[in-house]
Amino acid sequence: MGNQTEAAAAPTVAVGVCLLKGEKVLLGRRCCSLGYFTFSLPGGHLELGESFEECAARELKEETGLDIDKKRMEFLTATTNKLLLEGGKPCQYASVCMRAVMEHGDGEPQNVEPELCDGWDWYEWDNLPKPLFRPLHNAVRAGFNPFHA
Repeated sequence: MGNQTEAAAAPTVAVGVCLLKGEKVLLGRRCCSLGYFTFSLPGGHLELGESFEECAARELKEETGLDIDKKRMEFLTATTNKLLLEGGKPCQYASVCMRAVMEHGDGEPQNVEPELCDGWDWYEWDNLPKPLFRPLHNAVRAGFNPFHA
């Protein structure tokens, strides 16, 4: 068994959720050290034994209060496998992107974790706010589009 320093250096799987409402996608401005004050999709780290769909539903609920069933989560793509050197110690993230579409009766996103996010809003994909969180920025530059995936 390794020590906690070794465990912390292991790659992490991040799951982002493209939550779509009409022609818009949900983004929030990050308040944490990694990607501070950039716009990002809701999402977080995959937990041991969790499917991508379960992680996406859990993170969406934790961050926005929206209870979207995991059966409505659709795998889009694995967008990145990057070593990040900003925000403190180096870390490696493999990012997976999921998609869900808002339905009548789902409610509106709430800012459940104000210490981590400055708030949620809907943005047109062709007119995204800046700056974007680096993994999202890189995916957009590479042609990623959750409406056409």
